[in-house]
Amino acid sequence: MIVRTLEEIDETDRDVRTPNWRSKRIVLAKEGVGFSMHETVLYAGTINDFWYANHIEAVLCVEGEGELVDKDNDQTYKIGPGSLYLLDGHEHHQLLPKTDMRTICVFNPPVTGREVHDENGVYPLIAETEVAP
Repeated sequence: MIVRTLEEIDETDRDVRTPNWRSKRIVLAKEGVGFSMHETVLYAGTINDFWYANHIEAVLCVEGEGELVDKDNDQTYKIGPGSLYLLDGHEHHQLLPKTDMRTICVFNPPVTGREVHDENGVYPLIAETEVAP
């Protein structure tokens, strides 16, 4: 059993920050459970282009408001507390937070925590070689 708090993740290697967002990696590939889970806060007024070509991502917004732009299908959705979107088709998308948006994200396959978005917003597929006991 794993019990972990977001506070424990603060200022560790699981606490990933960029100018546009902060992501606390709660569950990673090394836990060996088949998915990863993150709390990500996207900052108000930022433009965030993503494309998870190698992963499926589900995102639940728990605080804040913004827009999700499906760049593959030219559709825009209002996102707020209780909104979930599932990128089951590897859609190119853009998040435009109007306020800080706190989200809970689940990835399959799980991320290792070492991934960095490339110029297209893609995480590379990195296999975890060590699984935590």
